Amino acid sequence: MSVIGACSHFLYGDFHQRDEQSPLYLVGSRGCLFPSKSGCGNSLIQRKSREGKIRKRNLRVEAMWDISRPSTVELIPINDSEQLDQILVRAQQNSEPIIIDWMASWCRKCIYLQPKLEKLAAEFDTKVSFYCVDVNKVPQTLVKRGNISKMPTIQLWKDGEMKEEVIGGHKGWLVIEEVREMIQKFI
Repeated sequence: MSVIGACSHFLYGDFHQRDEQSPLYLVGSRGCLFPSKSGCGNSLIQRKSREGKIRKRNLRVEAMWDISRPSTVELIPINDSEQLDQILVRAQQNSEPIIIDWMASWCRKCIYLQPKLEKLAAEFDTKVSFYCVDVNKVPQTLVKRGNISKMPTIQLWKDGEMKEEVIGGHKGWLVIEEVREMIQKFI
């Protein structure tokens, strides 16, 4: 199979798979393989050297990522106390913890932390549900129920009550590590 890359740093290359399958790969200028999808296989690469000789190399190609899992999961917004009650009942029935990120749209640290929490949500995709509450857009009774005094505050709720919290006023990676440890205690 012949492949031509769209970028100028990709070169033409001929690929022959030993088992007669031909998945799509791109070859970099130094003979590096860039698979188009996750998978593995043995490939034989043929390249013409400057002298006109054909050089062959056998390579074992393995993907370093899993495309079946999402890389981020969007936090689900909570808008009122009734919705929080429904979420807590459902989580209690499934005996799973939930994470609630109490934040504000004007809070710089909250905005910075949200994509990191979305990546963490993807890591615990089937074990923990992640939610967010914008404290300026919900009734203050909901904010009082969460006992929120500082933002961002990330709380873990299980069995209908708040079990643990992290107040995220420090470095984002430290907050994420603390949240990860908090989750691992309760799953």
